[in-house]
Amino acid sequence: MLIGIPPLLGPDMLSVLRAMGHGDELAIVDGNYPANEHGRRVLRADGHGVMEVIDAVLSVLPVDDFVPNALFCASVGGDPQKLDPIHHEMIDLCARKAPGMPVLPLPGGPFYGRVKTAYAVVATSEPRLYGNFIVRKGVIRPH
Repeated sequence: MLIGIPPLLGPDMLSVLRAMGHGDELAIVDGNYPANEHGRRVLRADGHGVMEVIDAVLSVLPVDDFVPNALFCASVGGDPQKLDPIHHEMIDLCARKAPGMPVLPLPGGPFYGRVKTAYAVVATSEPRLYGNFIVRKGVIRPH
């Protein structure tokens, strides 16, 4: 346990988050997602839902503000205009954790493509369909 670090972020997860460089992406996916097939590095967050993992990750990981879009969610049935309640939860959480950073819904093909090139994939036990999210790591500027 560490002061100020969510307990959900264990040693393996912290190591991956720390090793990621600017522009690397982390996918956080639901329990139905083919994480082992699509992920180069797969971390398990069994017993946890997507929202609690996103919340923990965004408490320590800077979001890339050098690009127009650094936060992504999977859309429903390939329609970027169709969102489920979990997507609205993601958007609300990101508005608090990464103010001013929009969450861009992506249809299946483009979303899967990003996951396949992501630095790592966190596989959760999220039961809700389309509960998938990607964050692109930013930088911490000198003070």
